[in-house]
Amino acid sequence: MLLEDKFVEMGARLKVKNDFTNRRRIDSSLPVVLDVRQDDEGEFFEVTLLSRPPARLGVVDIRPKDQHLLLLAEDAGKKHKFLCGHDERHWFVAAIPEDARGVGNVRAAMESLKPDEVHAAQASKRLKGRDLRRRKNAAYIRQGEWFFVPAPDLKVDRKLILRNEPITRGNGGKPHWAEYCYRIGGEPVYVCPRYPNGLRVQDYERLILDMPVAKRWRWRLMVRNAQVYVRGQIRHSDHKTVGLHVWHRVFMNTETRAAAMRNVAFLD
Repeated sequence: MLLEDKFVEMGARLKVKNDFTNRRRIDSSLPVVLDVRQDDEGEFFEVTLLSRPPARLGVVDIRPKDQHLLLLAEDAGKKHKFLCGHDERHWFVAAIPEDARGVGNVRAAMESLKPDEVHAAQASKRLKGRDLRRRKNAAYIRQGEWFFVPAPDLKVDRKLILRNEPITRGNGGKPHWAEYCYRIGGEPVYVCPRYPNGLRVQDYERLILDMPVAKRWRWRLMVRNAQVYVRGQIRHSDHKTVGLHVWHRVFMNTETRAAAMRNVAFLD
């Protein structure tokens, strides 16, 4: 069966193209780039082959009922896996960390995207079966790439609670918005569309000194890699709003460990 047919079986469309000249500009270590794009017919998956000869592509596992499949790209002896699927309102692609072991099917891929703290939380609640794949269970609530683990005993300084705070991976994507946010530690950084991962304060000041026009680049002061807790409504245009009645600690999925997501930071 052709690769495109596998995506059709899942309920999606796939377009594959070659762009050998673009590999150095994107990331010379990767043989492919995957994305979800849109045309007049709606959303579709786009695979861009960057290596010559092109990487070998294959579907390792497919779950048509759940609208998920696990795609393998193999190039020069290196293997990269991607979970492709549908989540609430849109199709998505998630890169599986190369150091994840035993990822041979969709369910294992989904588990590999959970951080250790989420695994610990679901083990403490003795979750099994379909409960492990639910967006809301006794251990956590998931919204897109974010996991919210209950922390009902957290003591906060009410003066330091932030309102309507954005949470983002720092890759230029649309942020999730938390009604109430409380953070501990982290590194202050200046973020703008040209520097989505943020610049340290000293690097920002040096840039402004060397290039005064950069001051007009719509900067926002944020904090990188802090312990972040949220409560209230968590909003995102691509996902259903979730309501958190107690404080929850925020964890990002493990996709940032994958080569395809190199240099992505956790910003709030």
